[in-house]
Amino acid sequence: MTTPQSAAPRLTELAHGGGCGCKLAPAVLRDLLRDQPQAGPFSQLLVGTESSDDAAVWQVNDELAVIATTDFFMPMVDDPHDFGRIAATNAISDIYAMGGRPVMALAILGMPVNKLPPEVIRSILQGGAAICAEAGIPVAGGHSIDSPEPIYGLAVIGLGNPRKVQRNTGARPGDALILTKGLGVGIYSAAIKRSALPEGCYAEMLASTTLLNRIGASLADDPAVHAITDVTGFGIAGHGLEMARGSGLTLRIEAGRLPFLAKAEALASEGFITGASHRNWDSYGAEVDLPPGFPDSQRLLLADPQTSGGLLVACEAAAADGWVERMRAEGYPLACRIGRAEAGPPRLVVA
Repeated sequence: MTTPQSAAPRLTELAHGGGCGCKLAPAVLRDLLRDQPQAGPFSQLLVGTESSDDAAVWQVNDELAVIATTDFFMPMVDDPHDFGRIAATNAISDIYAMGGRPVMALAILGMPVNKLPPEVIRSILQGGAAICAEAGIPVAGGHSIDSPEPIYGLAVIGLGNPRKVQRNTGARPGDALILTKGLGVGIYSAAIKRSALPEGCYAEMLASTTLLNRIGASLADDPAVHAITDVTGFGIAGHGLEMARGSGLTLRIEAGRLPFLAKAEALASEGFITGASHRNWDSYGAEVDLPPGFPDSQRLLLADPQTSGGLLVACEAAAADGWVERMRAEGYPLACRIGRAEAGPPRLVVA
């Protein structure tokens, strides 16, 4: 890792948090939204604020739906081009998580223009544009403000078939659970903040956080796939709980099957934990059952905020191994089955 310019401060020094760890804690967000008006009786609005889904969906006709999302955050890395790439990949993921295909993006930019040279800010924008080009979409405009901390992200528009839209509410008893990427991005981010990330780990994290979740569009074509969500700031436990609540089921996760970035578990045991991990667990830990003697570092890994994380997929058990094989062949090397959905109260059970 290198600082983009010797005279410029590190990007992470300008931010009080980074990546999806900047998200409001789940309990705080639920409290803020509990008395907000619902979207209303719009028959064409297939997905709105009624659940914790990844994007809004508006049905145009029997064959076409518009999928809309927005996502932005503060830097978790110091390289400006990498920051732009990570933020763009993360924002586009919401479209794929709904089973759609992105078609256009608008940039969201807030920068401390008196602290960062123009070439650093341009590099952030170029990084985001590079990922959009990889996804086959234009950055068609956007909005910028002067802000005390650097912020970048995208509003993304996608298209899909309304009959194939994927939600986090459709898991069924007996479904297998698949996760497409390794966990531990928040742990690595905490190590970056303290200049303690081991050799080779930055490249590993960057490869994961800039890997587009485009497999989601293919998953939507399979009737055996019943629910999808992407795992981001609330961690695997938080987003798993959203699926459990939305589907009215218990999700059982086998801790020994969870995929992690190479040094995530070791770094967690050494105390490289984000504040967001603690806030996440305080918000929903009462809804998670852990086995006796479960290590504290492992517990906080379940709540570790993932920036541009993988997809959590619920599908028929008979189809799961085939999908895992296909995912790995298409560039998701850590994709694996991590558990199953069961009839029962909306909880997360870790075995």
